[in-house]
Amino acid sequence: MTAPRALAPFLAFPRALREAGFPAAPEQTQDFIAAVGLLGPRSLRDVRLAAHAVFGPSPDRRTAFDEVFDRVFLGRDIAAPMPGEVEDLPAAFDEAGFEILPEAEYTEEAGAEATQAERLSRRDLSEIEADEAARRLRRRAAASLPRRRSRRLSAGSGRLADPRRAFREMLRRDGELTVLPTRQRRMRQRRVLLLIDVSGSMKAATAGTLRLAHALVQAGERVEAFTIGTRLTRITRALAHREPSAALTRASGLVADWDGGTRLGEALAVFLSVPRFASFARGALVIIVSDGLERGGPEALSSAMARLRGLAWGLLWLSPLAADPAYRPETGAMRAILPLLDRLGDGGSGAAIAEEVLGFGRRAGSR
Repeated sequence: MTAPRALAPFLAFPRALREAGFPAAPEQTQDFIAAVGLLGPRSLRDVRLAAHAVFGPSPDRRTAFDEVFDRVFLGRDIAAPMPGEVEDLPAAFDEAGFEILPEAEYTEEAGAEATQAERLSRRDLSEIEADEAARRLRRRAAASLPRRRSRRLSAGSGRLADPRRAFREMLRRDGELTVLPTRQRRMRQRRVLLLIDVSGSMKAATAGTLRLAHALVQAGERVEAFTIGTRLTRITRALAHREPSAALTRASGLVADWDGGTRLGEALAVFLSVPRFASFARGALVIIVSDGLERGGPEALSSAMARLRGLAWGLLWLSPLAADPAYRPETGAMRAILPLLDRLGDGGSGAAIAEEVLGFGRRAGSR
C-alpha cells in the first residue's frame, strides 16, 4: 500500500535527521505525524514547533535542525562550503552528501571487525533449534530474576495494620480481637531490559542470543527487548509469540541492520531520547549483549551509558570477548564505561549468557 503524497515530507524528515546526526526513532515519526494532526496546523511554523517538541534538538544544534527542516519542507539546500574550501565528508558519504552502502557482493566472513557503515539486510532465524540454555533460562528465570517491593499490599506478617480484616474479625467475635491482622508489601519481578548488538562483529552469536531473548520474554513478567547496531529496533512484541520459530521469524522481519555497522552510542542515544523507551530502563535490570567494538571516540557511548546508569537498577554487560578469563577492555569506549557497570560478564555462548543472567539475579537476591 502506497503512502499518501502528503505524508512524503513527514516520512523523509526523520531520515534526513538521522543522516545529519540527529536521533530519530520510528516511534518519534509516528508521534510527529500525530502531533501535526492534533494541532491542525495553520502554517508551516506550527509544523516546525511540532518537530521541535517531538524530536527535541539540543539548543546548540537547533540551527542545524532547522536547516534540515527547511531542506525537507521548503526545498532549501544546506549552505555549501565557501569557494576554495574543501569539505571533509565521512567515508560513508559521497560528495553530494548521500550515504554510500556497501556493495551487495561484499561479505564479511569472520565478523571480527567493527564498522560504522550501515548495511541493510535480512536474516532467517526460523530454523534455529531450541537449545538447553534457552530451556534452562525459561525454566528458572521466574525464580532467579531480581525482585522488588511493589506498592500493593497483601495479607501477611508485616508491620502495617490491616483495618478491614481487623473489623471483620471483631464483628465475628463480638468486638473481641486477640491478634491484630497485618499487611505487607507484595514482591514483584523487576523489569528487565535486553539490548542486543546485531552488528557484523557479533553475527556468530546473534541467533543464539535472540533465542535466549525469546525465552526471557516468555518467562519474565516485564521484559523489553531491543536490537542495536546502526539502528534501534524494538522486538518485544515479536518475541511475545509463544512459538519460538514464529517469534524469531517475526523478529528477523523487523530488524533491517543485521550484520551491519556498529553505532552503539548513537543507538543508545536514540533509545534514551524517546520517553517511552527511557521509562523501560527506570529501576530495571539492563542487560547489554555486545562486544563493545565501536569505531570512533568513546564520547557518545560514555554519555549514553552515564544516562542509562542513572535510570537503571543494575547494568550487566555481556561480551563474547569476556569468555577469556584474562580479557581486559582495550577500546577507549569500553574502558570509559567500565566503572558504570555492575558486572562485565561472559557472553561467549548461550549457556554462559543464561548463567550470567540467572547468577546476577541470585546474587542480587542474596544482597
